[in-house]
Amino acid sequence: MQATYTAGPDIHVLPSALPVPGLGDQPVHAFLVRSGLPMLVDTGMPVDRDRFLESLWSLIDPADLRWVVVTHDDRDHTGALARVLEAAPRAKVLVHALSLTRLSEEFDIPRERVVTANPGSRVKIGDRELSLHRPPTFDSPGTLAVFDHSDGTLYSSDSFGTVVEETAREFADLDEADFFHGFDVLNRAIAPWTALVDEGKFLRPVRELAALRPARLLSAHGPTVREAAVPRLFEAMARIPALPAWLPGADLDLEAALDAHESPTG
Repeated sequence: MQATYTAGPDIHVLPSALPVPGLGDQPVHAFLVRSGLPMLVDTGMPVDRDRFLESLWSLIDPADLRWVVVTHDDRDHTGALARVLEAAPRAKVLVHALSLTRLSEEFDIPRERVVTANPGSRVKIGDRELSLHRPPTFDSPGTLAVFDHSDGTLYSSDSFGTVVEETAREFADLDEADFFHGFDVLNRAIAPWTALVDEGKFLRPVRELAALRPARLLSAHGPTVREAAVPRLFEAMARIPALPAWLPGADLDLEAALDAHESPTG
């Protein structure tokens, strides 16, 4: 875990990074929105569980947390989920039904604490309205991108992330060539099917998200991208299907790297 910081008014980033051998670091972020009915987007990696919880509860009293959005069921997004729900009895989980099914392989979430949603759904959380979308690239069928209409923030899950030599808080603080090189690698690595996809169909979610005109884009695996730069990421994403399939070397397996980075404690 790294020190928390803000990405917008009352939007707190809980940042970490996953070393990817031969490439650099993949950011792994969760996000806490403290205003209104407080909402947590994803819950970090298992290896960071204790430090993640320490950082989270330094920002909010567990009794005040009301929602946990799970963008998908991968372990780098759900590492502290069970512990968060245990500590925050008023919090409900917003999740795709497929992700909920896969999560139930590891632990049970009481049904009364769950709200399931599909791409195309809208959910009201107090004064906040969220729309749920299928992001362009994903590695889990239950992946949801979340657009907060109250402040224009797009939480894009894995999509639009990058792998860089050294992580940074802001897109503007990174070398753009390095960012987009890592962008091309990560978005093909998590979605190798992009080399087979119909480009016209692939562009539909890209255009759908671009039409929202996000004020900021927050990928779980990238820096904060502000309004002026967001269209450049949509343009880069639109080119992904035209790129050749990206294949790691025999010693460069993202899932194996995550497993090696996990700790049995926490």
